Amino acid sequence: MIMNYGLEICAFNLSSAMAAQRAGADRIELCAGPEEGGLTPSAGLIRTARDLLQIQLYPIIRPREGDFLYSDEEFRIMLRDIDMCKQTGCNGVVIGMLLADGSVDQQRCTRLVEAAYPMGVTFHRAFDRSANPFEALETIIRIGCERILTSGQRPTAMEGAVLIDELVREADGRIAIMPGSGVRSANIAALIQKTGATEFHTSARVRESSRMEFVNGPMQEDQSVAMASEEEIRLIKEVLTSEALTSAS
Repeated sequence: MIMNYGLEICAFNLSSAMAAQRAGADRIELCAGPEEGGLTPSAGLIRTARDLLQIQLYPIIRPREGDFLYSDEEFRIMLRDIDMCKQTGCNGVVIGMLLADGSVDQQRCTRLVEAAYPMGVTFHRAFDRSANPFEALETIIRIGCERILTSGQRPTAMEGAVLIDELVREADGRIAIMPGSGVRSANIAALIQKTGATEFHTSARVRESSRMEFVNGPMQEDQSVAMASEEEIRLIKEVLTSEALTSAS
């Protein structure tokens, strides 16, 4: 049987999203704020990306940096951002909320999933900050999310591969477990073998230098931009294709 491996690219700008599409990515997680780990992108970015992308588009719904314990006002912002994504024609959104004790905020996440319908919903790496990953897994399944993005509660997916494998087995097809963080062409084959996952997430991030001719030196600024590497995404897709063919032989 040929395995169908999916590749999601975290894009922090339109150029990265377009590069990912050209390189064969299956889905874009659209974000702002790379230094903050991903924040809700602007309405203008979401709408322009929807106009130009043929692949799936999932904006992240995260109103601020920091933890995932949100106020009622921040929750209201999230609901409104989800409504905007729905009206724009996005395929889904990416969410995550925790309670102070490290458990998943089931009540309010359920409301977010209901607000998003019929869009799909991914639960992001707030999961990696949860107190009990297996309890969180069952809660997220009950909420109605279609996948969990996780690095196995470690800084990178390779470091968390043992837990990711356990989560894939425990999920047993009820929800997709998608490894992310540090996923590259050099290690994705090993991640397939170690985790049994079939969807993968990466930013394929590089820094692109500013094209400004004039630079005000005394400002001492780094004006480079976080970009998705089209070449790296193509390499990852080549590895996934090779692994899929190997699984069929």
